[in-house]
Amino acid sequence: MTAAALAATGVAGADDLSPQPPPPVSDRPAHRPSPVPLVSAPVRISDAATVRLLRPGDRVDVIAAPNSALGEAGEAHVVASGVRVAEVPRSGETRSDGGALVVLSVPRSTATALAGAGMTSQLAVTLC
Repeated sequence: MTAAALAATGVAGADDLSPQPPPPVSDRPAHRPSPVPLVSAPVRISDAATVRLLRPGDRVDVIAAPNSALGEAGEAHVVASGVRVAEVPRSGETRSDGGALVVLSVPRSTATALAGAGMTSQLAVTLC
């Protein structure tokens, strides 16, 4: 009677040893976090000569230093670490005060930090 009940419900019995196919394998594991979306952040670097050393694809750290011309005091600190250079200015595209604009590919929160630091500090880069 137990065998009849199992057959009626479709549940395999202990004597049903036929191999079952493995479950399908996903190309992307469900637990992998999605990548952080990146944005383009234009950043004014105070030393144009340093910017001329950069190429698209380079990785840089962006450092904010207090603007001594404005009477600011404090220590330099890293605002963004290991970010990718997306665009650099062409030759002759620098400001009279020596600065140059670069475009960095960064997470949105880092773009916000860079914009804020650029308003209150002089920004520099170091190659990673």
